[in-house]
Amino acid sequence: MTVEPWVSVDQMAAHLGVTRDSIYRWIDRKALPAHRVGRLWKFKVSEVDAWVRAGGADEHKDQD
Repeated sequence: MTVEPWVSVDQMAAHLGVTRDSIYRWIDRKALPAHRVGRLWKFKVSEVDAWVRAGGADEHKDQD
């Protein structure tokens, strides 16, 4: 059984090809799947990839 590692904001931004600011904005506004570990945000790549495929990063969706 392979355990998926947690990745940082920088690693997730690089994976998605966006800025750190976009990651933080998506956490706040679009429910990007992220987990708080102390003061740090951590991510599972598979969860974020599923969120993107489901349209979570779509800038044309209605925002709060």
